[in-house]
Amino acid sequence: MAITPLMPVYPRCGVRPVRGEGAYLIGEAGERYLDFASGIAVNCLGHGHPKLVEAIAKQAATLMHVSNLYGSPQGEHFAQRLVDATFADTVFFTNSGAEAVECAIKTARRYHHVTGNPQRHTLITFHNAFHGRTMGTISATNQPKMRDGFEPLLPGFAYAPFDDLEAALALIDENTAGFLVEPVQGEGGIRPASDAFMQGLRAACDEHGLLLVLDEVQAGYGRTGKLFAHEHYGITPDVMAVAKGIGGGFPLGACLATEKAAQGMVVGTHGSTYGGNPLAMAAGEAVLDVILEPGFLDHVSTMGMRLRQALEQMLPNYDHLFDHVRGKGLMLGLKLKTDSRAFVAHARDHHGLLLVAAGDNVVRVLPPLTIDESHIAECVEKLSEAARAFAPAEAA
Repeated sequence: MAITPLMPVYPRCGVRPVRGEGAYLIGEAGERYLDFASGIAVNCLGHGHPKLVEAIAKQAATLMHVSNLYGSPQGEHFAQRLVDATFADTVFFTNSGAEAVECAIKTARRYHHVTGNPQRHTLITFHNAFHGRTMGTISATNQPKMRDGFEPLLPGFAYAPFDDLEAALALIDENTAGFLVEPVQGEGGIRPASDAFMQGLRAACDEHGLLLVLDEVQAGYGRTGKLFAHEHYGITPDVMAVAKGIGGGFPLGACLATEKAAQGMVVGTHGSTYGGNPLAMAAGEAVLDVILEPGFLDHVSTMGMRLRQALEQMLPNYDHLFDHVRGKGLMLGLKLKTDSRAFVAHARDHHGLLLVAAGDNVVRVLPPLTIDESHIAECVEKLSEAARAFAPAEAA
């Protein structure tokens, strides 16, 4: 048989983790890696956080899954906590970010359907966005690498350059339902939107009766130093998709919405077999307990600032390789003057540092939110070693 048992859709590297400890992953042979990838911003509390482990173990021994045909005291409690902590009035739980974005898209379309404007079905999205791998979410991006071979794609999306308010507003027409946007593009290259852009989108939605739908799957849940990235811009969305950090490593996502935006989401309009299962709710509660502890988000902001400063101090020593640092909090990107994927592989294979490549030749630096000064020092030391060893090969 030529094909592998695991469908070969991932470019898997030689790192084969079997255990995690805080900010470290341990491979089959006992090798240790400093994990500044965090499962691509998923393991927000690092690996093996005692509160998360205890909550999952306790719930697994009690009740893991029941159908959504029945009442959900676990889901009701967790949803109320999210409502209390955010702009939202209601929450739908999913298993992943792509599912959360799908729910957000459906919520936006359904809103206009029930308010007498069914022609308003098009969401304006942005170049180099990443919203997931389903047919709906790849239709919401203009990236050829996501779309190749999957046509025909779903209609109902228009595309504008990211952070270009004028271009976005020019696309508004009688069919527009709203905007779907990442406040900080992740896979697109750690690109934070400007204040004027995000505030302008909010104002346009208010003026034209549209919905602002945010994809905070990667940027949310404390990653930028705020509970959600839109808080940096002084705005609130109508609908928001979250995932990744919300479960700390357990599969969990959510679509949050205001009562107004969710008025079309009534019985029978949406569902999920596993969404909101008691085990996921226990994981989500444990993560939220930690994230909302007094001082936790301040710690993320402080560590983000210090990591950024350390990276910026390092850059001039390797200005043939690094261009600049960008991002917010502990969602940082190193813009390279060469292939970021090659550098990520070099740092991983030869220096035990796990990072993530992104678009625009950017290296994503996404450590657990629980790191301390020692982890920052170790990261910068490993980056420096990697840059010194990588430079001769690039010069050649």
